[in-house]
Amino acid sequence: MPITIRKLDSSQADFQTTLAALLAFEAGADEALEASVAAILADVKARGDAAVLEYTNRFDRIPDGGAASMAAFDITQAELDEALAGLPAAQREALQTAARRVRAFHERQKQELSGFSYTEPDGTVLGQKITPLDRVGIYVPGGKAAYPSSVLMNAIPAKVAGVAEIIMVVPTPDGVRNQMVLAAAAIAGVTRVITIGGAQAVAALAHGTASIAAVDKIVGPGNAYVAAAKRRVFGIVGIDMIAGPSEILIICDGTTDPDWVAMDLFSQAEHDELAQAILLCPDAGYIAQVEASIERLLPTMPRQAVIRTSLSERGALIKVRDMAEACDIANAIAAEHLEISAEEPQQYADRIRHAGAMFLGRYSSESLGDYCCGPNHVLPTSRTARFSSPLGVYDFQKRSSIIWVSEAGAQTLGKVAAELAYGEGLQAHARSAELRLDPVP
Repeated sequence: MPITIRKLDSSQADFQTTLAALLAFEAGADEALEASVAAILADVKARGDAAVLEYTNRFDRIPDGGAASMAAFDITQAELDEALAGLPAAQREALQTAARRVRAFHERQKQELSGFSYTEPDGTVLGQKITPLDRVGIYVPGGKAAYPSSVLMNAIPAKVAGVAEIIMVVPTPDGVRNQMVLAAAAIAGVTRVITIGGAQAVAALAHGTASIAAVDKIVGPGNAYVAAAKRRVFGIVGIDMIAGPSEILIICDGTTDPDWVAMDLFSQAEHDELAQAILLCPDAGYIAQVEASIERLLPTMPRQAVIRTSLSERGALIKVRDMAEACDIANAIAAEHLEISAEEPQQYADRIRHAGAMFLGRYSSESLGDYCCGPNHVLPTSRTARFSSPLGVYDFQKRSSIIWVSEAGAQTLGKVAAELAYGEGLQAHARSAELRLDPVP
C-alpha cells in the first residue's frame, strides 16, 4: 500500500498558508481528563498517602490484591545495584557509556554557569550567586514503555547541578519493574525510586505526603494525565516543560544517501501518530529518491503503521529554492530536532536561530542524540524553541542577586531611588532610601 506524504514547493503561492496549517498543533482540551486529573490532585492533597496508595493499586493493577502500604513502592539501593549487575554486559556497558558522555557534557555546562561579583569605585559590591535546588522529582514512564535514556537525561544534570535529593517516580503496570530503568537510576545517582505514576505521583511530589517529601521542581515526560497534572501544579513547584509530539526537520543539500534520510524521518515518526517529520531540499530529483526510499523501507519497520500515519498526516517533503531559504523556513518551524545533512553544514548552522538541537553533517543522526552523544534529549517542541532551551544544569539551579551597598554608595543611589520612588507615589520607599543619606551640612 503506497504511502501518501505531502509534497510542497516553497514557490507555490499558498505555501506559507499550507505550511502553517501543517505545523499547527494544539492538544485539544479533554474535559473529562482535566476533571479527572483535578480530582486526583485534590484528593492526594487532602488524603496524602492513602489516596496515592488507592490510585496506584487501581490504575497500575498491582497484583496480589495490591500493596498494603506506601513502603511497598520503594526500591532499595540494593535492588538498583542488583538491576545494574544483572543486565547483559552489552546493555550495561552501553548504559554506562551513555551516562559518562551525558555527565561529561553537563559538567562542562556547569563550568559556564558560575556566579560573579564586582566592586564599584565607592565600595558597593554587586553580583550573582548560583545555588542548586534542594529536591527535585523525576517522572519516568514505566512498564512496557520504559525509557532508561530519560532517567540519564533528567537525573544526571540535576546531580551535576548539585541537587541534594533526586526522587524518581516510575509506574509499574501489573507490577512489572523494568530492569534497565532501575539500572539507569543506579548509574545516575538517583536518591530514591518510588514505583508510583500518573497524576497521583505528580500530586504527591508537588504537595508532599507523610512518606514523600514535597519537591521544588518536577521534570520528565509522561502521558496526557501526567502532562495535565504538571500543568496544574506549576506555581506550587517548577516544571521543565509541557512537551508536544516529537519532531524532526532535515535540511539536505542532496548529497546524503536517501536511505539515511528516510530512516531519520522514520526515527521520529515511529514515536506516535502525531509526531512530525519534514524534509527541506532544493533538489527535486533527490526528494523523489527519498520518497522512493520511504516506500521501500517502510514495510521493514515493526512500527510501520505508526510511521505511515505520522508521515501521511503531519509529514512533508518540501522543495525549496536554495539552502538559504531552507534555513529561513527552518527558523520559522523552530523544530525540536534539526538535522543539517550537507557537505558543509556549519555555514547553514550559522544561519539558524531557532532549534532545540542541531545535528550537523550526514553522520550526525538524531538517534545518536537521543541516547549517547551527551547533550540533553529533553528539548522544546511545538515551536517553543523560539524562546526555550534544552533541559540542562541551569534548570536545576537558581540565581540570587547580591547587593552590598557601601555607605558612600548609599549617598548616590539613595537620591536616585528616592526621586524615582516619589515619582511612583511610594513614599515609604523614598524615605527608606533617604534615611541612609548623610545629613546636609
